[in-house]
Amino acid sequence: MTIRNWLLPEYIEDVLPPEAAQIERLRGILLGLFRLHGYELVVPPMLEYVDSLLTGTGHDLNLRTFKLVDQLSGRMMGIRADITPQVARIDSHLLNRESVTRLCYCGSVLHTRPRGLDSTREPIQIGAEIYGHPGIESDLEIQRLLSESLEACGLARARLDIGHVGIFRSICAHGNVSLELEGELHEALEAKDHARIETLAATLDRETRDALLQLPRLYGGVQLIEAARRLLPHYPELLKSLDDLERLALDNRFEVSVDLADLRGYQYHSGVVFSVYAGRAQHRPEVGNHPLCKDALVLGGRYDEVGKAFGRARPATGFSIDLRDLARVLPTEAGTGAIGAPYGDDDALVAEVARLRRSGEVVIQALPGVKDCLECERKLIWRDGRWIISVL
Repeated sequence: MTIRNWLLPEYIEDVLPPEAAQIERLRGILLGLFRLHGYELVVPPMLEYVDSLLTGTGHDLNLRTFKLVDQLSGRMMGIRADITPQVARIDSHLLNRESVTRLCYCGSVLHTRPRGLDSTREPIQIGAEIYGHPGIESDLEIQRLLSESLEACGLARARLDIGHVGIFRSICAHGNVSLELEGELHEALEAKDHARIETLAATLDRETRDALLQLPRLYGGVQLIEAARRLLPHYPELLKSLDDLERLALDNRFEVSVDLADLRGYQYHSGVVFSVYAGRAQHRPEVGNHPLCKDALVLGGRYDEVGKAFGRARPATGFSIDLRDLARVLPTEAGTGAIGAPYGDDDALVAEVARLRRSGEVVIQALPGVKDCLECERKLIWRDGRWIISVL
């Protein structure tokens, strides 16, 4: 049997020139925009000890993380599956600022399993985070930055799915729900499994049971928040969560859907959670906010409790974008094409090639004796005593 040693593992692929150019263009646009908004770039390492890498991130990230033994220390290490916890560690332990800190990052992550049928296991993650501010104002800043970022990249249509884990938490707290039962209810709500929710909540008081059964039904436009105020208990923290959710849902340029049973990253997030999808996705009612064939381009939300795991509690909110997915949903930017130049060291030729490259043109100087510059759309030729560009 012949082993094809050029084959890559499943859901791992090379990024070829057109897509690579698109990704690099988007990376430059986004990091430049983040810088103008005051976000400082950090570059965390690809791998860390799992004790640090997975601290405070929950079970889901642990399952998605590749692990290996460090031959120098004998300790277990992990290849990062998400950069956000690393940035939280940098804020907590390395920068150690008391003031608000704005950080951004960009790099590859690795997943043990793909997030969807058409996803890669090696996304390129770019994101922005705010540390040190607990109020709705920093959530608004993050959401506005996200909106501006996607517009700058050329994404014409997008849909924002938004929820708030604080609503479920307040219902469980007032209903004295045990941690074990809370975990089971979380899984049932994520699956929109009405029958299982009813079974699990059967022993709870009527107010708690009724509230939990309402959550998976509260999915739709911003107007359902008013319905939630009528149907859910009037706990002060629950009403505050609804107020924050409404303000965030109304203050954006996206098509918005609200889902009060969206508990993605429940063990990780502490407040608002959101995801952004390209275009207008169709949904089956029984699966709530999970698109049929699309993965989220953007994931984000508030995660005030992660810093506590590093010994320094810092409120935090932010978002991350998968650059590879974003590049695929955007049209490829049309270019003017490369210019082919003949081989030679004539002073005038060398000067003209240098001038063109300084102006931003791609100039490929042909190598002698082989076919070269076949991908060039224009050619540098000598005519009437000077070098000029001719369209092929």
